[in-house]
Amino acid sequence: MEHIPAHRCSFANLITASAGLPPNSELAYAFASTPRENFVGPPPWHVFIGADFVRTTSDDPACLYQDVVVSLGAKGPLNNGQPTLHALCIAALNPTKGEHVVHIGAGTGYYTTLLAKLVGETGAVDAYEIEPTLAQRATDNLAELPHVKVHLRSGAEAPLPQCDLLYVSAGATHPLAVWLDALRPLGRLIVPLTPSEGYGAMLHVTKREDGSYAAHFLTQVQFVSCIGARDEATAQKLTKLFRKSSWTRVRSLHRDDQPDDTCWCSGPGWWLSMR
Repeated sequence: MEHIPAHRCSFANLITASAGLPPNSELAYAFASTPRENFVGPPPWHVFIGADFVRTTSDDPACLYQDVVVSLGAKGPLNNGQPTLHALCIAALNPTKGEHVVHIGAGTGYYTTLLAKLVGETGAVDAYEIEPTLAQRATDNLAELPHVKVHLRSGAEAPLPQCDLLYVSAGATHPLAVWLDALRPLGRLIVPLTPSEGYGAMLHVTKREDGSYAAHFLTQVQFVSCIGARDEATAQKLTKLFRKSSWTRVRSLHRDDQPDDTCWCSGPGWWLSMR
């Protein structure tokens, strides 16, 4: 369909503009050069509208180039996530050529592909997907990118390679030690912290050169759960905390069991501080 590249290019610039990027940025080029229809299966597609997934009435891929969540099966909950959210998060990660990315919850590889294009062939991407069918689809979709490896297993367990960027695309209740341990100095982690009910938020963590961690939340979100990265007691605590505005004041992450009066939330071996 000759009109699709034009739709994809317009979509790319609109989506990345929402993340504060100028037209024709590298991320916009990555979106524009990646056919979303190759990652979401054949039509008809099921897109999330309001409170449920709705079947598209057209088999024109142009309907995929909107800011919509697309189911990766007949219905949810596994999906190809909201483009503006991922554009915001990837822009915040700021991938550069030659960096090593770990992507956890790769799905069928759409956003993995964007990350791979941003770090280039001098970089590397290790993608983890626990659902076998999705992992196979990701393997097929990413086969032409030799610097990407797809792993059919949990990314919530060791070992993980040392990396510059770690992007988690499933809801956790806390930043796992295995993720923090994988970060190189100046490495960046983005993970959705999600409660037992309601909205959570995307946590951005940077490992400073002295080994300490800066942290802040980007935006509120809802995500499917990350298997192996959830603690029910913490999830219930987060339900109450995210109902308050204090989540916007988080500024650092500590890896010990000694929270002070600046603590926003804590668990075994970690706490988030508003200082």
